[in-house]
Amino acid sequence: MNKTVKILTIILLAIVLVTFSTNVFAAQLTPDSVTPIYGNTGGLENTAGKIMGMIRNIAVIASVVIIMILGVKYMLGSVEEKADYKKSFVPLVVGIVLVVAATSIASFIFNMAG
Repeated sequence: MNKTVKILTIILLAIVLVTFSTNVFAAQLTPDSVTPIYGNTGGLENTAGKIMGMIRNIAVIASVVIIMILGVKYMLGSVEEKADYKKSFVPLVVGIVLVVAATSIASFIFNMAG
């Protein structure tokens, strides 16, 4: 079980790093270079892009901080506390994956439609 937690933590950190770095690569695409199909959406593209990026960045920062805190508590905790922390890792990982996936999918759909 201990190896599983370590592997999941490493995979989660890799996903976080890849997702966080995609914002840098996506910054080269400006909303002005994309022509909308259904008329002029104007500030909607800018606003939606900023909101999605902000949600993703906040989720990534919060997840890293929470994982760091739980990791330190796990290392310093007793056997009973370690079992509780292991139980709290699963919903945390699922929540992080859902938030990052939801914002990525919504950004992808918005970019394809616009």
